[in-house]
Amino acid sequence: MIEIRRILCPVDFSECSRHAFDYAAAIARWYGSAITMLYVQPLVPLAAVAPGAPAFPAYVMTAAERSALIAGMRRLAEGEAGANPVVDYQVAEGSVGVEILALAEKLSCDLMVMGTHGRSGFDRLLLGSVTERILRKAACPVLVVPPRAPDAVPLAPVFRRILCAVDFSDCSLKALDFAISLAEEADARLTVLHVVEFMPEEEEVLTGTPDTVRKFVAETEAERRRRLDALVPGAVRSYCTVETEMARGKPGRAILRVAAERAADLIVLGVHGRGAADLAVFGSTTQHVVRAAACPVLTLRD
Repeated sequence: MIEIRRILCPVDFSECSRHAFDYAAAIARWYGSAITMLYVQPLVPLAAVAPGAPAFPAYVMTAAERSALIAGMRRLAEGEAGANPVVDYQVAEGSVGVEILALAEKLSCDLMVMGTHGRSGFDRLLLGSVTERILRKAACPVLVVPPRAPDAVPLAPVFRRILCAVDFSDCSLKALDFAISLAEEADARLTVLHVVEFMPEEEEVLTGTPDTVRKFVAETEAERRRRLDALVPGAVRSYCTVETEMARGKPGRAILRVAAERAADLIVLGVHGRGAADLAVFGSTTQHVVRAAACPVLTLRD
């Protein structure tokens, strides 16, 4: 079973970050966690705002401004969650992504919960560089909460219908272990999905005769189905409901379609590492799902 002792929740006082804190608080109640709420003030040199102007040192917050920010975070937390769970407050200055990752590492956080479409890099319909950096580099799991996700249930298990997509990579298997633990804790329904997308090196076979194509597709899907069914230990089914499903097409689109069909309230994904090929996978799948999902998306890095 997983333990979630410390949750980091970056906020910018937008409605999106308030929504994310709701989820952080609900998870903290369920797991008995403490929450650290963080506000990062970007350091922007004046020359960056007015090109051609003399370069002056970046503005630094006063003690009174820090106190006001902490008071604002306390009001947000108490207004949403009351006295439970326990929350402490941090204010930092610097690069938003760097400061969030640094504090997560310093506190050995077990989970980070953040909203999308707020300010400070989470804005508009595209994931900003801050969000992408955190998803790719955070050592702990990251829960991204979109504004269209429903408010978290205060007392009951937060997630009852979980979708975990796997491609048999190490990071997706790590994500599956986490998803199984979440499902067991909540007696939830877990759907384990594998999307068959044929690679460029397989296209030559797919341009063959109809019989050759049908045989290749059938054999490929049968082999993937065997691997998929073998991923879930039999004992897991004693604690939660598990089903496996196969789909064809682009992984991002298929994941979103199955999530909608299953009315999933959580999608769990593994995030690949830092190489050029991994960046391509990140951009085409993880980023697409996080950007378009109607429910929270939990990512785990390999």
